[in-house]
Amino acid sequence: MIRNIPFARPLIDDLEKNVVLEVLSNPILVHGPKAVDFEDQFSAYTKSQFSVSTSSCTASLHLSYLYLGIGAGDEVLVPAMTHVATAHAVELTGAKAVFVDAEIETGNINLELIEEKITPKTKAISIVHYLGMPVDMDKLCRIAKKHNLFLVEDCALAIGTYYKNKHAGTFGDTGCFSFYPVKHMTTAEGGMLTTQQETIAKSVKYKKAFGVDRHMGERKLPGSYDVIDLGYNYRMNEIEAVIGIIQLKKVNSFLEKRRENYNYLTEKLLNIPEVNLFKSTHGDFQSSYYCHSIRLTDALVPKRLDIIDYLNTKGVGTSIYYPKPVSDFTYYKNKYGYKPNQFPVAAKIAYNSIALPVGPHLNVEDMHYIADMVKQAITANK
Repeated sequence: MIRNIPFARPLIDDLEKNVVLEVLSNPILVHGPKAVDFEDQFSAYTKSQFSVSTSSCTASLHLSYLYLGIGAGDEVLVPAMTHVATAHAVELTGAKAVFVDAEIETGNINLELIEEKITPKTKAISIVHYLGMPVDMDKLCRIAKKHNLFLVEDCALAIGTYYKNKHAGTFGDTGCFSFYPVKHMTTAEGGMLTTQQETIAKSVKYKKAFGVDRHMGERKLPGSYDVIDLGYNYRMNEIEAVIGIIQLKKVNSFLEKRRENYNYLTEKLLNIPEVNLFKSTHGDFQSSYYCHSIRLTDALVPKRLDIIDYLNTKGVGTSIYYPKPVSDFTYYKNKYGYKPNQFPVAAKIAYNSIALPVGPHLNVEDMHYIADMVKQAITANK
């Protein structure tokens, strides 16, 4: 019997619905206490000194660079294998995103290639914990310190990611999280910026809300405030915040289910010689198990789309993380003249892989079915 196995699905129940209705029954929908509560609880969960709620992970990334004053003539190193938002946040400041290739074992930025990319124009390094697999933060922090570079962690898929028992997003100058609907937890849309530095937190709080010096609850005279900085409208509203508060209470159970599904699917996939698996949790590296991305052997790559189509017709939802190295997207290719295969490892990951679901909306029986369908798809397309 064909199953219906979506790649991802937000898990929302009456708890979230009820708190949303409570917010809607009150007059304050923005600038309220719920966003502050969510920030405090997120800091407690990740053990960050400060958390600032934002409208998206992209907003958090952009705010990180705005704090630095990065602009035209500056460069920021970013992974070639990532979502385009990682690079866009740099480009939006007028600076240049300089790409660094990936390592084949994890999909993360290749730390051995970073220093050769550093120039006098380099102001920061942005890294991504690819699919929730942590980067070696000790090595990365040494590089950043050696060259006096600001360090931004893109943690869009890294809630529940740990390196040496320390949560992702707490190593760099800032950590940037996403609460998009298919992530580990959701606020419908939204993000969070974490930092250990009070000066960064204060600056970002102003910049995310037009540069206004006093928030609603801080104004003795309603409507009276000053504007002390050039800012944006990057705020999280109260509806999103209360959803986040409830989701944060559930996230450990979500993560445990992901781990169980991921490990079970790994056992089954290890018996399929035509696929390669990324290195996930091991030793000091604790993944958040966002999905299970498999890389096809070279002989099967021409059949990748046929294999995906076979899986989809059998009810297995799939995705690709990510469809191209960022340098291969038209905007970046046209602007900077990047050539095909300029970042060969990122290209190999992008064009050879298929992402399989392991989310908490699924169970081990679903994992068994997925593995069987992968075997069938490969057999049918050899």
